Amino acid sequence: MRTIVAGNWKMNTDRLSAEALVSAVVQHAGGIVPEVEVIIAPPFPFLAMAVAKCEGSRIIVAAQNCHQAEKGAYTGEVSATMLKSLGVTACIVGHSERRQYFGESDAVIGEKAAALLAIGLTPIFCCGENQEERTSGRHFHVVTEQMKGALGRFSNAELERIVIAYEPVWAIGTGLTASKEQAQEMHAHIRALLHTHGASVAERVPILYGGSCNPTNAESLFAQLDVNGGLIGGASLVAEQFLELVRIAGKKQ
Repeated sequence: MRTIVAGNWKMNTDRLSAEALVSAVVQHAGGIVPEVEVIIAPPFPFLAMAVAKCEGSRIIVAAQNCHQAEKGAYTGEVSATMLKSLGVTACIVGHSERRQYFGESDAVIGEKAAALLAIGLTPIFCCGENQEERTSGRHFHVVTEQMKGALGRFSNAELERIVIAYEPVWAIGTGLTASKEQAQEMHAHIRALLHTHGASVAERVPILYGGSCNPTNAESLFAQLDVNGGLIGGASLVAEQFLELVRIAGKKQ
């Protein structure tokens, strides 16, 4: 099973700080656990710069979102085809902030994933429950419905090309973190859902943990059987912290 550490920069950095952050990651990531896949997802304006700086390195550049249409009158949007033309090879879809602030449905998220798969890019599909859904005991149901609603259309071969990130919404930017037991039980649930499509799908799809993951708590989280790395938010904006997370993920190899 692949181990991945992906950094979602969200709407942070400017041109100079983005260049410095990419340079630091590229410079120091080369000798750190080559078995761990390292992904960075800068904001749209800095993707071309990041692709250029990462050329010849082990770093994969992802976008944070895309539109589901190939082209058209969608002012302000960016298509998967545009991303591919820049050299981007992956894209986050369905992040909880896209669901919460922009009203993205599971159906739309699935369309975005389909657009990415159609041109050979890797969707990093996010799913997860909010605090009320967790407290009421509906967290397994919520994640099941998100996966069915967005990914139910895909063949096994397509599913095997997707990366899943479980992000408990109540632990994003709050300083709260799911316990290692909570993370493992949800990752095991997601793995079981994948297994309904066959052993090959369950064995090939990495499931990342996203939710205030940092160098202090990552070792216990990454050590869990069904946790295959992390989708990192705030800690990805500090090169030293992000690279430390790559080192910690490497202990699982």
